[in-house]
Amino acid sequence: MTDFSGKTVIVTGASTGIGLGIAAAFARKGANVAMAARGAERLDAAVKTLRDSGFSVLACPVDVANAAGVQTMCETVAQTFGGIDILCANAGIYPVATIEDLTEAQWDEVMDVNAKGNFLSVKSCLPYLRKSGAGRVILTSSITGPVTGIHGLSHYGASKAAQLGFMRTAAMELAKDGITVNAVLPGMIETEALAALGDAFIASSIALIPVQRLGHVNDIANAVMFFAAPESGFVTGQGLIVDGGQTLPEAPS
Repeated sequence: MTDFSGKTVIVTGASTGIGLGIAAAFARKGANVAMAARGAERLDAAVKTLRDSGFSVLACPVDVANAAGVQTMCETVAQTFGGIDILCANAGIYPVATIEDLTEAQWDEVMDVNAKGNFLSVKSCLPYLRKSGAGRVILTSSITGPVTGIHGLSHYGASKAAQLGFMRTAAMELAKDGITVNAVLPGMIETEALAALGDAFIASSIALIPVQRLGHVNDIANAVMFFAAPESGFVTGQGLIVDGGQTLPEAPS
């Protein structure tokens, strides 16, 4: 995989799970990594872990749904590291609620973080990505919404489908600046959030996956780094499903 030494990467939602895996993967490949998240305590712990391993990382407490906060984050990162080359817009939430029980406030929060947060992050990073000359934007979407549905996650599915609609137009608009915009669509990935859904849910999920395991955060990080690499400069506006074949079976085997 490409060496990212000298590159600066922002990873939102970086304190746990997939985001932390993406941040760690770029750090191991030599990048300066700005780790952004809402929860300062978890974020500080994650940053300390990577710093203790000798990596160049920066903690950026931010709510990606807050325009002023995102703008300040991007300015701080650019001042600290001299620019921004890669944005990994990974921040996302998925509180479970059926349509009958779902409140307007819950819907708005999920859309604000998962969809609007992508827009604000890209918009604020744009001047720096242009200066990079080969800027990269990678969104963390999901198979849920664009491809599949899960009971109790209508709001989450809608937000993840919205990301892909945004991605396609963003890819067209930013191509003239040498910036590519792509998305990774994870299936069931072994994270703290998935573990919270319980053993029965996890077992039933694994039964649907042809490779017979959950995905690892590194499976997603590797896909993200492909889109971030110079070698993928002719790929834009695309979504890559990383799900162990979960979306393939027409019926249980």
